[in-house]
Amino acid sequence: MPTHHRSTARPAYRRHGWSTVRTAFVSVIGGLTVMATLGFSTPSDAELLAAVADAHAQEIVAAPEATLEASAATVAERPAFDATPGYETLISSGTNYDWAKLVLLMGEFPMTESNVTVVTRWMRQENYVDSWWNRNNPLNNGWGSGGGGGTGRYVDLVDAAANAAEALRTLPRYDGIVAALERSAPTDELERAIWFSGWATGMYNNGAHWSYVEVPVVAAPPSAWGR
Repeated sequence: MPTHHRSTARPAYRRHGWSTVRTAFVSVIGGLTVMATLGFSTPSDAELLAAVADAHAQEIVAAPEATLEASAATVAERPAFDATPGYETLISSGTNYDWAKLVLLMGEFPMTESNVTVVTRWMRQENYVDSWWNRNNPLNNGWGSGGGGGTGRYVDLVDAAANAAEALRTLPRYDGIVAALERSAPTDELERAIWFSGWATGMYNNGAHWSYVEVPVVAAPPSAWGR
């Protein structure tokens, strides 16, 4: 097995810089020596240093202001990292809150507290909390489930989440819900959008049948998730 040694050589730009200074210094000293040999007065230490500085003078050019601003903008536009869970994380956890997040993730909606809160409340209005996965159709969605009135069944909860997200994004009568979800609107505004969207024919009695009690966390059996 070969042995690797850490290189102790200086970076190339440092080696090049030192070589240039040394060459200039030698050239100046050589020239002054010739002058002294020909009878000129011997230069002082200060004069020697000044001569070397003149021979190796560097011009510092400031970057244009526009360049600096562009650099700053590049740094400012660096994307922030987040902790948005993926499909498998949500499926493995398998609760009603995870299903609500899965719908938001598949629909490309912000996974915010207000959005998750309203979707879980919405699920409770459509099914009992303790059996929220009933017919693998937590929102009683008729889109692709084989039941036009929301009585259809999906293969599993993953398929149900995909169809719920697709229904929201596809049908124009849900535009108000989509707009509220995209803005992560306050819960009361998002809930009103759901009531008057036509999702439920009874419109949840204009919201009178809507419950605001905190929704408990309930896990569905793995089989409902197709596992």
